[in-house]
Amino acid sequence: MDDQGSGLRGRHIPSLDGIRAVSFLLVFVAHAGLERVVPGGFGVTIFFFLSGFIITTLLRTEIEATGAVNFRHFWLRRALRILPGFYLVLLAATLTALLLYPPGTLQGAAVAAQALHVANYWTVLHGYDGVAPGTGVYWSLAVEEHFYLIFPLLYLAMHRWRLAPARQALLFWSLCAVLLAWRCLLVLGMHAPSDRTYLATDTRFDSILFGCALAVWNNPALDKPQTRPHLWKYLILPAAFAALLACLVYRAPAFRETWRYSIQGVALTFVFIAAIRFADWPLFRFLSLKPVAFIGVLSYSMYLVHQVLIDAIGNLLPQAHPLQRAVIALAATVCVAWLNGALRHAVASPPAIGRGSRHTTEAARNGALERVQFVDPKRSAATEEHDRARDHGKQQRA
Repeated sequence: MDDQGSGLRGRHIPSLDGIRAVSFLLVFVAHAGLERVVPGGFGVTIFFFLSGFIITTLLRTEIEATGAVNFRHFWLRRALRILPGFYLVLLAATLTALLLYPPGTLQGAAVAAQALHVANYWTVLHGYDGVAPGTGVYWSLAVEEHFYLIFPLLYLAMHRWRLAPARQALLFWSLCAVLLAWRCLLVLGMHAPSDRTYLATDTRFDSILFGCALAVWNNPALDKPQTRPHLWKYLILPAAFAALLACLVYRAPAFRETWRYSIQGVALTFVFIAAIRFADWPLFRFLSLKPVAFIGVLSYSMYLVHQVLIDAIGNLLPQAHPLQRAVIALAATVCVAWLNGALRHAVASPPAIGRGSRHTTEAARNGALERVQFVDPKRSAATEEHDRARDHGKQQRA
């Protein structure tokens, strides 16, 4: 892949799997006991941005190829990809809590809130008490589920309004500004607690929307670059990393619960562009390594189970060294996630979805495997018909 990012269309993009791996490892290491020095929350923010970018890119390729979005297939793909593992891990964690933890650990209402995808607002109101140990991460899955329900309708409305890509991005950025203002009002005017701004959908949705904005305008996986590589290498990318570092170093509570998420969203926009478009730069080359990509492919399943296993192993091996427990938990997480991924692949295979377009079945297959691959939107049905006619002619001449 050259500096111009050529050859991205219609191909798997390993650097995105690498970014997923980095996001997960930040969260895992923080939950394994190093939360004071490792920014696990930033890993979640990267996950949010990545979700917005990938989902919007897939919707964009579908609507550019077919002129519409099949909502039934979109929501069915999301359900088959997310919900089997979601409920399996929740059930296993609940049973583990009944076996390993004292009576009264679980509260039916708290577990029900997780099952109904409102865990984030339940936690804002009632705290983490009552949920199975290790399932506190379900708040972030609730944010993403709300996004999957609402965003396709907004995206289709933009196309019906015939908004140009730049105006679509401007709309998303405007919504991000509105959410920043809302956070400022909550924190500075209403003195809301940090959980209110960190966990709630209405205060974290912009972390996803920044990824959506990148997907519709200057998408590094679909659109041609407009800036020279040396400008990225020596100015834009260093500035983006400096902004991210400043957000991690500056610890003022009011800043962290208001401006931090917005600045991170802007900076991640430029980091994602560079990581995809210039994946062969030494700084990003490790993202495409097979072990890193392997973790990225399993990242969703690993995210689901990792803290359940960390807590369970800590309960079973309280005398072991924290590093030893972390290594055991990571190995167990990889094994369980691999099995969960295999199950999801079997459940979300194309026959289970039913007959649909080529784009639908391919997206379902890619979703089941948790790999990031985009279909060329310019490859229309007429182009495919031309290719079939050409191949048929070749066969007759042979």
